[in-house]
Amino acid sequence: MNYRNGRDVLPPSLLKELQKYIEGELIYIPKKSSERVGWGVNSGTRQMIERRNNEIYDLHCNGHSVEALTKTYHLSVESIRKVIFKKRAEREADAVNQNLSARR
Repeated sequence: MNYRNGRDVLPPSLLKELQKYIEGELIYIPKKSSERVGWGVNSGTRQMIERRNNEIYDLHCNGHSVEALTKTYHLSVESIRKVIFKKRAEREADAVNQNLSARR
């Protein structure tokens, strides 16, 4: 994220108005809601976590214990369990949707 001097980008009247509320500090001005991108989309973090969570679930299904996965992925037992439960629910929902599509 680049920081820009308000003096360079704001009209003087708006700059004076903003200085009534905040002066000499950093302020974040969010994008319009219709232009916002989801968390982790631009950086690739969301995709990386999705891949990691799929790996965790697949390893668990192939016999790896929760305790072993906590050591491998440096996550708490509760975090590993949340991933497993969430992935199980997602895959069960996908299976139901595929069955419904196949019947049509």
